[in-house]
Amino acid sequence: MDITGIIIMLVIGAIAGFLAGQLMKGSGFGLVGNIVVGIVGSFIFGSIFGGLSLFSMPILNQILGGTIGASLLLFVIGLVKKAT
Repeated sequence: MDITGIIIMLVIGAIAGFLAGQLMKGSGFGLVGNIVVGIVGSFIFGSIFGGLSLFSMPILNQILGGTIGASLLLFVIGLVKKAT
């Protein structure tokens, strides 16, 4: 992966993490935390739903998938925090 691919992955992760933080009624984890949550969320979504494609533009599918996966991750984190 070249530097352009890494930058695009970080930007998509940041957008997905930010959107998930807004959807889950949280303020997020800051820029770096949002990027991490968005990237991990993308992996979660990809693992669960595979090649689900809702839009004709791949970047919108990546942002949507990352947001859904990050929302699931934030939901689980909230459950774990509530249990402790």
